[in-house]
Amino acid sequence: MAENYNEDSIRSLEWKEHIRLRPGMYIGKLGDGSSADDGIYVLLKEIVDNAVDEFIMGNGRTVEVAIHEKQVSIRDYGRGIPLGKLIDCVSKINTGAKYDSNVFKKAVGLNGVGTKAVNALSSHFRAQSVREGKTKIVEFVRGELVTDLPEQDSNERNGTRITFTPDEDIFGNIHYIIEYVESMLWNYAFLNTGLIINFNGEKFQAKNGLLDLLERNLNGTPIVYPIIHIKEEDFECAITHSNQSGEEYYSFVNGQNTTMGGTHHAAFREAVVKTIREFYKKDFEAGDVRSGVVAAISIKVQEPVFESQTKTKLGSMYMEPEGRTVRNYVNDLIKRNLDNYLHMNSETAEVLLQRIMMSEKERKELTNIKKLAKESIKKVSLHNKKLRDCRVHFNSTHERKLDSTLFITEGDSASGSITKSRDVNTQAVFSLRGKPLNCFGLSKKIVYENEEFNLLQSALNIEEGIDNLRYNNIVISTDADVDGMHIRMLLLTFFLQFYPDLVKTHHVYILQTPLFRVRNKKKTIYCYSSEEKQKAIAELGVNPEITRFKGLGEISPDEFRHFIGPQIRLEPVILKKHSDIAETLSFYMGKNTPDRQIFIMGNLRIEEDLVEDKEGM
Repeated sequence: MAENYNEDSIRSLEWKEHIRLRPGMYIGKLGDGSSADDGIYVLLKEIVDNAVDEFIMGNGRTVEVAIHEKQVSIRDYGRGIPLGKLIDCVSKINTGAKYDSNVFKKAVGLNGVGTKAVNALSSHFRAQSVREGKTKIVEFVRGELVTDLPEQDSNERNGTRITFTPDEDIFGNIHYIIEYVESMLWNYAFLNTGLIINFNGEKFQAKNGLLDLLERNLNGTPIVYPIIHIKEEDFECAITHSNQSGEEYYSFVNGQNTTMGGTHHAAFREAVVKTIREFYKKDFEAGDVRSGVVAAISIKVQEPVFESQTKTKLGSMYMEPEGRTVRNYVNDLIKRNLDNYLHMNSETAEVLLQRIMMSEKERKELTNIKKLAKESIKKVSLHNKKLRDCRVHFNSTHERKLDSTLFITEGDSASGSITKSRDVNTQAVFSLRGKPLNCFGLSKKIVYENEEFNLLQSALNIEEGIDNLRYNNIVISTDADVDGMHIRMLLLTFFLQFYPDLVKTHHVYILQTPLFRVRNKKKTIYCYSSEEKQKAIAELGVNPEITRFKGLGEISPDEFRHFIGPQIRLEPVILKKHSDIAETLSFYMGKNTPDRQIFIMGNLRIEEDLVEDKEGM
């Protein structure tokens, strides 16, 4: 019988207790650092936001960021938090200077929450402010004040230094992936000309704003025409077309990377199509105009309204309270600047027209194939056993949408274990029949003609691009043997060939499952490497039982539940800088070449784990 609901049922939590109890309200999600949107990166971003806001207001042009193992330190050279309010600013919700738009105009951190969330969710948090020859230092443990040093004289430059270590009781065994951090910091540099960020000894500085951003992210991808760079008032954009299908956008509001888009993103896409239609005096399909577009957009809005504390989607309809709408502002600006550019650059106008017409031709050629494919999907979906769906999806408004995951498995045994172990709310399973087709060098026609690719595309809902992607995390879940590795490569070839933006926007992962189980009568330890196995043997003592898992199907559903739950280990698929997609796919998935044979022979290694297992047992 349920307990009575009365006055004794009502509780009031302290600020730190509420943040620690409901961290998702403040940082979106948890996570150990495997995913680019994991909470530990949000903690870093919250502090860097404050440092960059100081620069934007004309105070200090250098920000120093250091990550040593699990500890993060950020030092800015702005005005420094007023010493008498240092404790309040880092530990009292809804306390800060950014409510005063005269002090912080068009800033990112507006809610007085970010730094407090970092404090509450850190096992150790230290704040130091230097201001006019004086300094003050305070320290917290999980939001609890433990050190409050009196003000002292200082010869340091004005500014604020925040040092913190995310709490592993909340985030798990954390690790910062440097590529994710570098991408975040480069964005700050691209968006703030003159800003210098020093990260672990490396200097981040950009001279040409979003033009530099687009060049870096294109990473050698061939483009149809030179990047068009537009900068006016509170708006900046850079745009070009590649010969790849799909659309690729990098959008920002007040320096915040709005990965989920919003009103400014929608307005830009609409304005580009409208301007190009009017310039050529042709009623092109919107998809034909935008196919292959690669663009970066930045807008500055006074008192922006975001759809969550993590600020990944702009909800503001107006540039400033009771002012111009974002839609009209962006539309007018793009219309004027893009139309002028195309009139003044006839060569670009001509190749852009050819690119649109090529998209139109490809679309028409695929129309009948798509129709047959959709009819096939309708028939198959009635008895489709490949997809075991979940309830919450990435393109919904559900609070857990960031957890939405699709596991792509090989064979029935592996999919059976995951299906029985999964969280039916957020985890779906797509089972492959066997090895998928090597689609390297093939046209997108094959995606519709190949039943497995067609069903996978339909499950992900990416036929028209990734705007309505149904799962935030696409996890390739194969055995760690030769066949499993080959299936991984075939799937990655599919994604990189036809949907590279899925990889570029950090949606694709490899599931890490344990290689060994080491146990005695008192304790069981799962090990993901030989090193972890040796440590487990040393911990458990004499003659523990050692099992080597050869495939996912060998792991029981009860055990599998541990490996895809809160402590899941995911290895992100990351495109390194200077990695050319076409060259990489050609090397690994093209015809056999002497170069690849030499590479394989040079990287062969003898696996001695089986011998070690026999000795251990």
